[in-house]
Amino acid sequence: MNPAEFPNIAAAEEYLWWYRGMREILFQQLDAYARKGQRVLDAGCGTGALAEQVAARYRWRVTAVDENPAALPWLTRRAVPALQGDITRLPLAAGCCDVVLSMDVLIHLAAGAEERAMAEFARVTRPGGLLVVRVAALDWLRSRHSMFINEKQRFTRGRLLVLAERTGWRPLRCTYLNSLALPLAAFKFRVWEPLFDSAPRSGVGAPPDWLNRALLGGLRLERGWLARGRSLPLGQSLLLLAERAG
Repeated sequence: MNPAEFPNIAAAEEYLWWYRGMREILFQQLDAYARKGQRVLDAGCGTGALAEQVAARYRWRVTAVDENPAALPWLTRRAVPALQGDITRLPLAAGCCDVVLSMDVLIHLAAGAEERAMAEFARVTRPGGLLVVRVAALDWLRSRHSMFINEKQRFTRGRLLVLAERTGWRPLRCTYLNSLALPLAAFKFRVWEPLFDSAPRSGVGAPPDWLNRALLGGLRLERGWLARGRSLPLGQSLLLLAERAG
């Protein structure tokens, strides 16, 4: 992750449609699995905001881990313990976690390192424990924002499922997300940006209120669809829930 992105994230996490909508989808999925007191790892925690929120919502014992030194000033403000560490070599004992969360982290690893990270998630999770991973989807959606944050890879649903099964996980659910805005994203990333905006830049900013509300509404419609047990066939992100094979 580009260290310059941390202040942008910290400033936007509470109001920006993407963070709010994705957080609501994540909570809706986690609610069915949450039990008080579970030992939880947020692997690649960024500013630590999500780790703090899930700890408060579910009364979980959360440990936040991030390798990037730029994350540390933000983590010192959080009410959860935090460690600096590489998710491909976690500084944790085997089987110490009930749940591992990893939100938009694997995309920052060089090709091949994602398998080591997923195997590490399995190592530190007890048999039957839960993994929740979110990643950016589809190579053709790489954008100027992708370049700015040093994104190294994206995933398809098939590739993410194979990765999970190969590293000790039994998939429970794998769906695309952020689907309703896909036509707008395709136009912006494949037409507008190549023609008019060649410089890498952060996509985390303040859109007009009406657009922020409209895009959040789209994610909330998706949340309702997913709550019925259905999946989305294509989208800008992927969400995987998997159980640690025994």
